[in-house]
Amino acid sequence: MIEIIGPLIHSASAPAASPSTASRTDTGAAAAGDKPAPLQKQLIERLQQAILTGRLPAGSLLPSSRLLAAEMGVSRNTVVIAYEHLAAVGYVVADKKGTRVSPLSSPTARGEHQVQPAAPEAFYATRVGQFGATRTHADNTLPLTPGTPALDRFPLGAWRRALERSMERALPLALGYGAPAGEPALREAIATHLRVSRGVRCDGSQVVITEGAQEALNLCVRLFTDPGDIAWVEDPGYRGAKAAFNLGDLTTLPMPVDLEGMAVPADAWRAHPPKLIYTSPAHQYPTGAVLSVARRLELIAQARRSGAWLIEDDYDGEFRHTGEPIASMQGLVPDAPVLYVGSFSKTMFPALRIGFVVLPGAIAEQAAVALQEMLRGGHRLEQLALAHFIESGEFGRHLGRMRRLYRERQQALRDALTTHFEPSQILGGNCGMHLTLRLPPRIPDRLLAERALAARLNPRALSGFALQPRDETNGLVIGYGNTSAEQLAPAIAVLAGLMGEMAGARVA
Repeated sequence: MIEIIGPLIHSASAPAASPSTASRTDTGAAAAGDKPAPLQKQLIERLQQAILTGRLPAGSLLPSSRLLAAEMGVSRNTVVIAYEHLAAVGYVVADKKGTRVSPLSSPTARGEHQVQPAAPEAFYATRVGQFGATRTHADNTLPLTPGTPALDRFPLGAWRRALERSMERALPLALGYGAPAGEPALREAIATHLRVSRGVRCDGSQVVITEGAQEALNLCVRLFTDPGDIAWVEDPGYRGAKAAFNLGDLTTLPMPVDLEGMAVPADAWRAHPPKLIYTSPAHQYPTGAVLSVARRLELIAQARRSGAWLIEDDYDGEFRHTGEPIASMQGLVPDAPVLYVGSFSKTMFPALRIGFVVLPGAIAEQAAVALQEMLRGGHRLEQLALAHFIESGEFGRHLGRMRRLYRERQQALRDALTTHFEPSQILGGNCGMHLTLRLPPRIPDRLLAERALAARLNPRALSGFALQPRDETNGLVIGYGNTSAEQLAPAIAVLAGLMGEMAGARVA
């Protein structure tokens, strides 16, 4: 048997460190400087490999435990345990005649000639083909990255104290599963904050905690649609909404965006009645448009008549740079058919992965059983820490500091852009953490974004946010959240230089 499975490596005879032993991959062999595996594990692995590769074909009678122990230089108990393990998982069968190798489905294990199989073709779900590569996973710390907050200004000391407080007060109970809809303390804290700062009509029972805004969108799709239903999205718009609708097998229709936000064609309600409508009314992503009150009221009225649901994504709504933050669409009228979605990725930090959806009161009661089955409570310590962070006033103070910082950075970016481009090319209101620059059709935005990335800048191509790219969606989405005011002018000068090179090359 030792000729078939090879000798075992005993601790006293482990090979010394050398280039040859360091590169060995034999089962049970010790890498240079490593302690060899236990003899019992080595024996099990050697026998398994001999069976799988056909060196011990099906039906082969293995030596008795006493004989194999003597041959391998191990205790009989080691061999008995190895045989019992192999029998438990089906490699061998033990009966009155001895221990024999089981018949396995592998041709090699049966002792037959093995033909190398062709690599199996992957058959993905149809919905997978709807995803197209629209961006590269570049370093989000690079200047001009949209959607990345000023992480170096986050009050880590205050957050650490909130985490320590939650651990002192909640452990060990907080290590178990929590309520599927989230920690009650955080749900109440969010509801209170939204009522005061965003004008949302809600209480804690309507708030469902999710793992970021993306899971909140996925939850809306699962709760309110069936495959084949029609969903409207802003175009250009947030890619996560399109991904959620694709995963729900919905028919996604683009709705154009102008200076007043989503502009629904007059016949769309009759020709393509939706079940879900995604909009970001406070600060449309990525154009920065604010949905006018007239259009908000019209959307609510039409949605009621057609039985549709509006998803209000309050992206960047907290960062209003002039005057008070714009109130939510959900709070405009009582019992609006609005699912209010938000997260703390921009107001706190992306890695926190805490978002939420506010359901209408009646719906929250009806959906309680479904949520119980669909969700599992988790991240309890972080949720409790965030609840304290909000209730203690630290969250409000942090928002105030970030509003002042982003106001300064947006003005610096506007000044830098107007030095090189026409003001009519610059899109974006007095909100958020980015501005959008429209480009002439002769400058492909994706190519410019690639060249900017090579220059260690990370603006995103506007056409990557569009379901139906056209001349109006050729541009760059330029972030300033993670870029200091002093960096913005030199960075925009580099972008302008790259554009000049591309324009000159096309002329040549």
